[in-house]
Amino acid sequence: MDQDSHCTAERELLEAVSRITTFSTTNPTDEEQNQPKAEISCQVRKENPEKDDLQDASASLSPNSSMTTKELQEYWRNEKRQCRQVKLLFEIPSTRIVEHRLSKYVMYKIIILQTGTFDSNKSVIERRYSDFEKLHRNLLAEFSEEMEDVTFPKKTLTGNFTEEIINERKLAFKDYLRLLYSMKYIRRSKKFIDFLTRPELQEAYGCLRGGQYTKALEILLEVIGLQERLTRGNPVSVVPTLCAIVVCHKDLENPASAFEYGEKALSRLRMYTSHRYYIPLLETMITLAYELGKDFLSLQEKLEEWKAKKDPIRVFTLKELAVREYVQ
Repeated sequence: MDQDSHCTAERELLEAVSRITTFSTTNPTDEEQNQPKAEISCQVRKENPEKDDLQDASASLSPNSSMTTKELQEYWRNEKRQCRQVKLLFEIPSTRIVEHRLSKYVMYKIIILQTGTFDSNKSVIERRYSDFEKLHRNLLAEFSEEMEDVTFPKKTLTGNFTEEIINERKLAFKDYLRLLYSMKYIRRSKKFIDFLTRPELQEAYGCLRGGQYTKALEILLEVIGLQERLTRGNPVSVVPTLCAIVVCHKDLENPASAFEYGEKALSRLRMYTSHRYYIPLLETMITLAYELGKDFLSLQEKLEEWKAKKDPIRVFTLKELAVREYVQ
């Protein structure tokens, strides 16, 4: 292929990537000020998307990309795969009554499965009535039109703990989640995703901050699959969780597993080199690669290339970033 044809191919691929990229503006952090922002999404969002829903996906996309034609082709294929909707099925097979000295409530066991294939990585979570109620209020505030015909099971003055009422609510909450998931703006909203993942992530990061790496890792590995399926159109959003898994494996002296998850995180940051996790992750990966006898020079070159282009700024370590997540 001659030079003109090669340039044309790269230009066409860049245009294709641009077509699946929606540019948005967020409040930049001190480390990311004056950088152009971009978010990969399958469809254009509403005119005023929630700011928190964009922050993790925001980063710079250089128009003068140094990626080769082959790398651009692979990136485009990956983004198309990420944009395919994963259909999820919600089941509520059982409940349990929790009694404390001053309170009593029902916990609903929710099983989340991927349809259309055998899903060996089903996700299991528990939520109580007040959790559903809070979700409903939050969604009504943001999606009043979409929620217009969505009914929510009301509380009763008596009989909330009878078998009949509990079974009715099991079916009602199952239909409720199915209906919410069927609406594209709601299933992609931060409020819906947080309802399904945030309690577990908060617990995991709490364990991480307390040095309970085994327990933190156990929870993170359970939630990452669900988080990835819920945020398929926004792969950058799972980077913090992947990096927390890297930190846990590294502190548990499992460098091979840490490197494996670090590679997954780096692949999602290929076009987002201004992301706050990019440099700390690169530095950790260089250390792990050297320890494992893997190629660390290519990672070192990326680090030096980034430092040559950017002004010196304060960069936290990967562990320092991880312990700051989900701090109340």
